[in-house]
Amino acid sequence: MNTGLRAMTKNNAQLVIPLLALLALVIFNLIRDPGFFSIELRQNSLGNMVLSGNLISVINGASELAILAMGMTLVTAVSKGQDISVGAAAAIAGSVFVKILLMGEITFGVILAAFFVSCAVAMIFGAFNGVLVAVFKIQPMVATLILFTTGRSIAYWINGGATPTVNNAMITSIGSFIPGIPVPTPVFVVILCAVIFALVLKFTNLGLYTQAVGINENSARLNGIDPIRIKILAFMILGVCCAVAACINVGRLGLINHETMLIGVEMNAILAVAIGGNALGGGKFKMVGSVIGAYVIQGLIITLYAMRVSSTAVRAYQAVVIIAIVVIGSPVVKEKAGRFKDRLFPERAAPASKGGA
Repeated sequence: MNTGLRAMTKNNAQLVIPLLALLALVIFNLIRDPGFFSIELRQNSLGNMVLSGNLISVINGASELAILAMGMTLVTAVSKGQDISVGAAAAIAGSVFVKILLMGEITFGVILAAFFVSCAVAMIFGAFNGVLVAVFKIQPMVATLILFTTGRSIAYWINGGATPTVNNAMITSIGSFIPGIPVPTPVFVVILCAVIFALVLKFTNLGLYTQAVGINENSARLNGIDPIRIKILAFMILGVCCAVAACINVGRLGLINHETMLIGVEMNAILAVAIGGNALGGGKFKMVGSVIGAYVIQGLIITLYAMRVSSTAVRAYQAVVIIAIVVIGSPVVKEKAGRFKDRLFPERAAPASKGGA
């Protein structure tokens, strides 16, 4: 029983850093301004009653990042590296989405078709990255640098260099509010994605195979797991996440701008994975930790804006805090903290393993 309890505690210890970071943000804002967490029901420009407040801005604004962080977690775990082309892939998927929408009358069926085609295109580019990493053994960050460099140019070509707008209520509701529902639509999209990931990881071997390949690829192969297939699949799943994030972003803005869509989101997605307690060197992962990490990053940004920090200085402050979080969650600090805890509470230290059969 004690062994099972220790294993459960060790399994959940990965969430300590993101939860502490989230708690620190909450406490800081409670001390600075308790009104930070106030939520009001207001009428928006379309005459609909919607929820408004800093907390709503956090959970709404982090939607695209949270979805990308889920996919980035799988890629990091299985490939021992990161995909830095997610912003460019999203720009391509978003351009395809808008291109199909503007071909004729926008109906619900056309929106679904445009979404699935954008997902398919993003999966193709994800597979391209996966093949470079899995088959040609190129380091993930170097392999995805190709799409990072050329992706927005491809998006530019898809729409002929234009930034077309989409004036349709169904499209704008994807990135804002559905009439009669006061909660932002992207929040429901994140919940849906999280549920799908949870069900897939629970009822399939994807999570187990991903961790096995990330921990020891050769051992995984000897146990009948195909590392190439699992790696390519992880990059394709991240491609779908890019397409979902792109559609939300198009709905927010009502247009596609290949130059600015989710610009810089790559680093935030990687940081969300790191803040979530996941090792950037691959292996075991906690998807929920990455999601919390995404909300920590967005919470920090909204907090800085609430403190009237200029937009140009936000990234500098953000970098300082994130460096502190990542250092605290580093293996070296964790190891030293564990040794200190064992010395402080020797009775709670795990007993030394005994020899014998």
